[in-house]
Amino acid sequence: MFNEYFTSQGFDDDGDFLPLMTMDEENEPGSGESYPEKLPVIALKNTVLFPGIVIPITVGRDRSINAINKAYSEDRLVAVLAQRDQREEEPGKEDLYSVGTIARILKLLKMPDGTTTAILQGRKRFTLQSLNEEGRLLMGEIEVLEYIHPEENLEFEAIMSSIMDLAKKIIELSPNIPSEAVVMLGNIGNNVSLLNFIASNINAKIPIKQSILEQSNVVEKSKRILAEMNSELQLLELKDKIENKVRGDIEKQQRDYFLNQQLKTIQEELGQNPQQEELHRLSEGAKKKNWAKTVGDFFQKELKRLKRINPQVAEYSVQMNYLELLLDLPWEEYTEDNFDLRNVKKVLDEDHFGLEKVKERILEHLAVLKLKGDMKAPILCLVGPPGVGKTSLGRSIARALDRKFIRMSLGGLHDESEIRGHRKTYIGAMPGRIIQSLKRAGSSNPVFILDEIDKVGKDFRGDPSSALLEVLDPEQNTTFHDNYLELEYDLSKVMFVATANSLSSIQPALLDRMEIIEISGYSQEEKVEIAKRHLIPKQLEEHGLKEEEVELTNELLNKVVEEYTRESGVRSLNRQIAGLMRYVAKSVAMEEEYNKVIQVKELPDILGPRKYSSAMYQAVKTTGVAVGLAWTPVGGDILFIESSLSKGKGKLTLTGNLGDVMKESATTALTYLKAHCDNLGIDPKAFDESDVHIHIPQGAIPKDGPSAGVTMLTALTSLFTGKMVKPYLAMTGEITLRGKVLPVGGIKEKLLAARRAGMTDIILCNENDKHVAEINPDYLKGIKLHYVEEMSEVLDLALTK
Repeated sequence: MFNEYFTSQGFDDDGDFLPLMTMDEENEPGSGESYPEKLPVIALKNTVLFPGIVIPITVGRDRSINAINKAYSEDRLVAVLAQRDQREEEPGKEDLYSVGTIARILKLLKMPDGTTTAILQGRKRFTLQSLNEEGRLLMGEIEVLEYIHPEENLEFEAIMSSIMDLAKKIIELSPNIPSEAVVMLGNIGNNVSLLNFIASNINAKIPIKQSILEQSNVVEKSKRILAEMNSELQLLELKDKIENKVRGDIEKQQRDYFLNQQLKTIQEELGQNPQQEELHRLSEGAKKKNWAKTVGDFFQKELKRLKRINPQVAEYSVQMNYLELLLDLPWEEYTEDNFDLRNVKKVLDEDHFGLEKVKERILEHLAVLKLKGDMKAPILCLVGPPGVGKTSLGRSIARALDRKFIRMSLGGLHDESEIRGHRKTYIGAMPGRIIQSLKRAGSSNPVFILDEIDKVGKDFRGDPSSALLEVLDPEQNTTFHDNYLELEYDLSKVMFVATANSLSSIQPALLDRMEIIEISGYSQEEKVEIAKRHLIPKQLEEHGLKEEEVELTNELLNKVVEEYTRESGVRSLNRQIAGLMRYVAKSVAMEEEYNKVIQVKELPDILGPRKYSSAMYQAVKTTGVAVGLAWTPVGGDILFIESSLSKGKGKLTLTGNLGDVMKESATTALTYLKAHCDNLGIDPKAFDESDVHIHIPQGAIPKDGPSAGVTMLTALTSLFTGKMVKPYLAMTGEITLRGKVLPVGGIKEKLLAARRAGMTDIILCNENDKHVAEINPDYLKGIKLHYVEEMSEVLDLALTK
């Protein structure tokens, strides 16, 4: 706004102008004057003349020159109209706006180039009634227009005040307008003249200015001008914001450039050149690497590319980081394996009690490696419940082999790039965690633990488990491709050990590439042994105690395992032992008298009331009750199966929170009993005249599985025949309608639970003998095992005569 007022822009005839304002009029321009009804007409191409405004125009068209000369020779008044289309050289009435301004010719100048310049002053608005061509000029009949002033001045004064405020802001933001313009605006005494002056100078198109000129209502005219000024102010503010930001960015770039140039000059004066030193370091490092020729050639190619890059460019640091990664990776660098198998076995036994299958597999691998020398590392997957030592076993393997140890947690991993890395083209790109881990280890044959492989996620960012297919395939991982590295890396010498709690969520293709080793939960006897060998010494050290200051007996440890923990591993047991150590540590620190041998009766005072009750056999003095054996994730347990008869119509009711498989076992047992009732001496009518109810206590705990089939059939047979089940007898096994007894799982946990409960005789399928052979015979002392094939054998062994 107002740029035209302070910057001259030459006009053609009917064109650009330098608008001025007469300052000697207090009243509205043209008020009190009379004008003829017919005046010469001048068409302006690219501006609108407002009353009170003085503009110079360069007259070039013949009709305009004739009109100017005629008016100047008479009363110096001319009718000025704006053209609708600037391209029209000979405009008619339809080419001109109907409302214009009567202008007085203040001066007429003949220019040296032969053109004519006229200085016009707008006086009064008019509307064109008719237009005729007379003697090569346009003559128009006009009707003078008057402004409609508001009756209430309060709203109009508020609008005018806003207009003045906006004008000051626009002048302040416009770089081409001097600050003195504010003073000039304040000297315009008439509001209509001020509105006309502002309307003439706003940066608006011709149709908008023409519509403001045609507006007779002063209030509406001021509102329209206020709206246009608001738009112009917003545009100026945005422009100013952009210019300031660009100016700031340019200044920062210039400052950084000058500082870098100064730093470079100073370093050259001191004989220093950091870039050359870095390039020299990379070149010397490459000479020491024992990598393949293809990798060496690729490195030299990338190094030459780095030398051509300007150090000030961002790509320089990206390329530098990439070359440093290539140098830091342990290409063809291996640690020497410890082939003393006896020492390896000793280390594994020191760190972990049990886990014989895993230890045997490691020793077998080392034996073949020792004999052959280039056997590919196995991909082991340790599957078992939490806390049984799967992850810590990997660290023990690394210690036994004298290899570096790497652990990578895969739990919750969703992005495939975590395995394969990002391409270098991305900002912030980095290699995958496999390559990063090998870089940190400094060896290409570490023991690499892939922890919680069953908890790998999958979403729109990719499937990490699919990326692991290449990593864990011995036939493919010799040429592992990382997106960032862009080179093939040999992972075949890495000993991968994956851990999982469940196999169900692992992708089948990934599962097929691993050797599965299942680790069951520890028995009570094993937990006590682990506590004595590992947990107690560890807690003594962590609590600053000496061995002679505390003693935990086997009886105490058994009680802690039975009544204060219920888990497959030993994490909770470790916490309970820590609680005992804290109790002793407090007494030692306070120099109090205490019993160094902690008694069982003291446990409630130290660890609180018992959390779990151990299942002990209770003598049964009624028919229809048999003892079964159950497997749970935290070990085995004994299960009382109760049955009763009541008058009815042969309905079978099952309670105790039983699963579908267990319900089917009960139905199978009852059907078998009905089919063989004659052989067992049971009246067939008893099944139709009685309802049977089978219940398994502890109804809040869900129960399922087929292993209670023999127990249910024994309980029902006892119920219908009236024969008691022999005391201290437990059983487990699945049954068929033909009366066959099938093998079941969890034998180790079940037998140990039976021994803890005081059972003396166990009935199980003869095919389970191979599972019994895996149990330490010392754990089965006092138990007699009865192997059976048919249900009839079970009933002969279980029922009293």
